[in-house]
Amino acid sequence: MESFSEHKTFAFMVSLKTARSLRDRLAHGEQVRLHAIVKAGQHPGELNVVTATIPGADSKLREEEIAFSCHLDHQRPGANDNASGCVTILEVARTLLKLITEGKIARPARTLRFIWPPEVEGTVTLLNARPEFAKRIKAVIHMDMVGGGRETKAIFHVTRGPMSLPSFVYDVGEAFGDFVNRESDQFASTGNAPYPFVSPEGGKEALQADFADYSMGSDHDVYQEGSFRIPAIYLNDWPDRYIHTNGDVAANIDPTKLKRAAFIGAASGYFLAAMTTASQADEMLNLVIERLSLRVLNVLHKRRMKLIPEMDGVIMGEFDDSLVNTMQSVTQFAPDANVPANMTSIEKRNMILPLLGDSGGWPPPPSGEGLIRFARNSAPKGPMAVFGYDYLTDHLAAKHLPRPKLLDYSGLWGAGEEYAYETLNFVDGKRNVEKIRQAVSAEYGPISLDLVLEYLEALESIGVLKRVP
Repeated sequence: MESFSEHKTFAFMVSLKTARSLRDRLAHGEQVRLHAIVKAGQHPGELNVVTATIPGADSKLREEEIAFSCHLDHQRPGANDNASGCVTILEVARTLLKLITEGKIARPARTLRFIWPPEVEGTVTLLNARPEFAKRIKAVIHMDMVGGGRETKAIFHVTRGPMSLPSFVYDVGEAFGDFVNRESDQFASTGNAPYPFVSPEGGKEALQADFADYSMGSDHDVYQEGSFRIPAIYLNDWPDRYIHTNGDVAANIDPTKLKRAAFIGAASGYFLAAMTTASQADEMLNLVIERLSLRVLNVLHKRRMKLIPEMDGVIMGEFDDSLVNTMQSVTQFAPDANVPANMTSIEKRNMILPLLGDSGGWPPPPSGEGLIRFARNSAPKGPMAVFGYDYLTDHLAAKHLPRPKLLDYSGLWGAGEEYAYETLNFVDGKRNVEKIRQAVSAEYGPISLDLVLEYLEALESIGVLKRVP
């Protein structure tokens, strides 16, 4: 990548104190002259990432980690984006360590890791430079903007991972989020609740967390990308009317909101770090069924709004796969889980999928170009686009190849960026192009085979993918 601009220029960058001093001098009529001698070059650099751990108790499972993530960098003043996430995972670390040290909770089997990187590019660099991290981390709780008070107009989300990465981990986050919703609502309505989660300096209103489908825009994209496939619970405020402005100040942060986000994250991470037994897994399988039922009802609502009647068969297939794969993901934390019996006895599963009703016909079997399969090469690892750099565009331009039309496509719920991200994530050497088309169509809305194939062939042309015979 050529990081220098084609048009050579320079800029002065000074501290805020110096800038204010210069501004005051100019305001008083003083003439200020600046002189620069620019010596620029490109050379290897370093990226320092702060990380800390609470070691696990099990001699074998302590090699597995549950990570808490945020991002240190952002526009000043940056109180919500993202000082709120940074201080909240720090408070989670302090609180869990204190409770463990005092014997109030048991040390979990797995290690808890806390990471403070630069946003996105820092996480990409970390997982590539230290591949052992990617191997050890079983799940992530990522916090990006979790403290917005009433003035920010923010909605707090507990966000699931993408459909390309089914996991019960998301249901854990939703379960604790639902608990805080119920307790905080009871307190706001009656003034009394067993667990109000209220800070003396903060608001007293209900949390009203939204349980959201996958959305992009922070470090969770990197963890969950097809190179690493680490499920993440994404806690975030959106929208926030003060984001990237001088209004993102501490006065607009709500301590109660921080406490509630900290609890959801801490409880989710601690549960995952401690989960090892078949009995815990059985509880999770019941939760998976319950949460999937709610998602199916949401799809039913969209169907009745006649947005996607032609997609019934595709959606049924994807929900079927999602249920099976989500249940199987439990065994990654509790190998003795009785998942096969739960999957072959099917009673609960049969209660969910028929809710979608008559499929109107399953999609025809793939043929021709729809049968083509791709596999991912070992490098590069990470999303094709991160803040400030697009690997695909850069490498296509070097070969004088056109930009794939998928990147500018708009579906019912997703834009080109989402389609492209998930299209690549679904590549596993087993799914053919038609199956990938169906998967991203179920997630974001119908799309043609031609657009999906063109995008995958563009990735093949720059060495990201290889064709499977």
